[in-house]
Formats: sequence, C-alpha cells, structure tokens
Amino acid sequence: MKLILQADVKGLGKKGQVVEVADGYARNFLIPRKLAIPGTEGNLKDEEQRQLAKARKKEKEIEEARKLAADLQGTILTIKAKSGEGGRLFGSITSKDIAEGLKREKKVEVDKRKIELKEPIKELGTTKVRIKLHNDIYTEIDVCVTEG
Repeated sequence: MKLILQADVKGLGKKGQVVEVADGYARNFLIPRKLAIPGTEGNLKDEEQRQLAKARKKEKEIEEARKLAADLQGTILTIKAKSGEGGRLFGSITSKDIAEGLKREKKVEVDKRKIELKEPIKELGTTKVRIKLHNDIYTEIDVCVTEG
C-alpha cells in the first residue's frame, strides 16, 4: 500500500516521504496512529504542494539572509563601556550586547546565539565578529568598544 508519512518513522522514512508498505502494517499500525495517510491521488497532490511551498519558503529565507549579509558587510558597531587602567573593561561585551547594538543602530534583529564570539570582549578597541545568518551564509562586522 502506498502511504504518505506524517511523521518520521524509524526504519521507514521521514515526514512527507511517499513509501510502499504492507497493507496490514498500514491499516493496523501506521494509519491508526496518524503516522501516515493513504497515498491517494488527492493526498499526493496536496503533499506535492506542501513540498513546493516549503521549498519556496526556504529559498525566501536564504535570499533574505543574503540581503542582510550584504547590508551588514563592513558595518562598524560602536559600543560604549566603562573601563579602567590599560583599556580593560569593568564588565565585558557579550553577544547579547552586540545583538542589542545592531537592533538599536541598524534596526536589524539578530539572534544572540548566531553571533560567534569565542569569548566576551574585555578590552577597548575594535574586534571582528562573525555572524551566522543561515546555514552557509555568514557576515563579519567590526565591533568598536570605546570609553563611555
């Protein structure tokens, strides 16, 4: 029997995949547990439309990430912080501070978990920071920490 999986089934396939299984397995296990629906012509067309919509959405996300990467490329974000002797900060500048600074200055929402800082910035000066905008789309900005 031809089925469209509605959830990932171990050893059978992933959600949205069309599979061929034994009739009893389909009627007694997969369909009653809502793990699959029959692979009728209408259901197959619906699933194809869902897959196309999903692909369009993913393409749109990638395009937006590329546009954002181009907009942020070469950005110099200035953050003011209090410091002591030798340019050492009293606190530190974290990815959260950088995300808030981008939101304030560039009106851009960036998830703080996407900002790649090996360790918080603890000194005055300029630091290059890498931001992951999508799976393979990265951009770099300069974070300039000044006395404030």
